Amino acid sequence: MDNEAFINSVNLNARTDFPYLVLDGINGQSYPRTPGFQMMHWHEDLEFTYLTEGAIEVQTLAGTVPLKPGEGVFVNKNVVHRMNRSGPCHYRTFIFPDYFLAFYPGGPARALVERTAGNSHLPLFHFTPAVPWQATVLSYLRRLFLLEQEKTDFYPYEALCNLTALWLEFQKNITPPDGAHASPLEARMRVFLQYIREHYAQAVTLEELAASAHVSKSECLRCFRQSLETTPYKYLSEFRLSKAAQLLRETDRPISEIAAEVGFQQVSHFGKCFREKAGCSPRAYRATERASAGTAR
Repeated sequence: MDNEAFINSVNLNARTDFPYLVLDGINGQSYPRTPGFQMMHWHEDLEFTYLTEGAIEVQTLAGTVPLKPGEGVFVNKNVVHRMNRSGPCHYRTFIFPDYFLAFYPGGPARALVERTAGNSHLPLFHFTPAVPWQATVLSYLRRLFLLEQEKTDFYPYEALCNLTALWLEFQKNITPPDGAHASPLEARMRVFLQYIREHYAQAVTLEELAASAHVSKSECLRCFRQSLETTPYKYLSEFRLSKAAQLLRETDRPISEIAAEVGFQQVSHFGKCFREKAGCSPRAYRATERASAGTAR
């Protein structure tokens, strides 16, 4: 099973000379907007998040980790995850390629990067100020947070210095595990979500979804509640809407055709669900995204 079952939220700065992406998560919105926001997704890059206000949960296929203000989290490359909030919140997420930390190709620092970056047995790490060395890591994350408000001509170098100092403190205080295995819950969820990815355009039933992992319908429901805190139907609907949003952004195809392609039998129902998720109609969403793309160019 690979990550093709989930959205690859591509670094928006990947093709620039400084592929460092900082996302502002404010009250359920992402600035700038990214493909995987509020959906289970993964990155080819490393990710650190620092929370200043409110409360969020970092959700993976294995469960959730709650964050309070002043705490942070490391999410490894290729780890399927998403951020959930329960109310007003503000956090910043820092996304960057692991080669930032190696200084130069073939250098000795590379070993301290490779032992952790991409290690499937260390999907994430929760930092709390109660542990002294973790408080040091959090101080670097706070500096990175504030750096976005105080950019100077030295911004790229200051960001790199803080990232490498943070990484050094992290590496000095952890021993990456090498013998862990995916839990039964994670293994089942990967099968369920792969099935949804392959059949979302069709009429997926709970019985069919449960059968894909050879479990009962009640066990399927339990897995979704425990892992994603939602139901299979709600996740399927979100996945369909995410695919629809992509088609609205990237094509000129009629809205009725897009609705049918992603599994909605009635255009009116599609419009209602899309408006509830995006806060606007599919037509308005397309217009806004086209205008934003034109401004960016």
